[in-house]
Amino acid sequence: MTRQTGAANPEPKLPDVLRPGLRFVFCGSAAGAASARAGAYYAGPGNKFWAVLHRTGLTPRRLAPAEFPLLPDFGIGLTDMAKHYAGGDAGIRRAHDDPAALTAKINRFRPAVLAFNGKRAARAFVGHDVGYGRLDSMPGGTVLFVLPSTSGAGAAYWDEAPWRAVAALGRSV
Repeated sequence: MTRQTGAANPEPKLPDVLRPGLRFVFCGSAAGAASARAGAYYAGPGNKFWAVLHRTGLTPRRLAPAEFPLLPDFGIGLTDMAKHYAGGDAGIRRAHDDPAALTAKINRFRPAVLAFNGKRAARAFVGHDVGYGRLDSMPGGTVLFVLPSTSGAGAAYWDEAPWRAVAALGRSV
């Protein structure tokens, strides 16, 4: 089966990496085209995700994108706001987003922190513009946090400080 990019279809582009007891769940907008082709999260050549996880101490070494299934061993989970879409953020439509499904996942697995990898996913979830940093907590206690996107397309907005802050927060909750 070929994975479509730039279009929605019923098959999730990447599997959720979720289980109870996680400190963090990182939520992106959608699988990028390179990630969908590779079948691995944050696989684009310019993506900083794996490097920043290591630099902030969330993983003991820099993992390769194909090693994403190992993340729960480090207390980390992954999902996307638009599970059935692959491609750049510019092509994502409101109909691709599923904030109700994300809410159900977070209520089920109850991570300490739901961290959005970029403002777009956070806006789709909370329904209004957001800044970087901590937002309110969800019922049940999961803290919401907005991070600069690790995508190479967002390099002009890159700031590692919020990533360091969320790592420290996750160690304290």
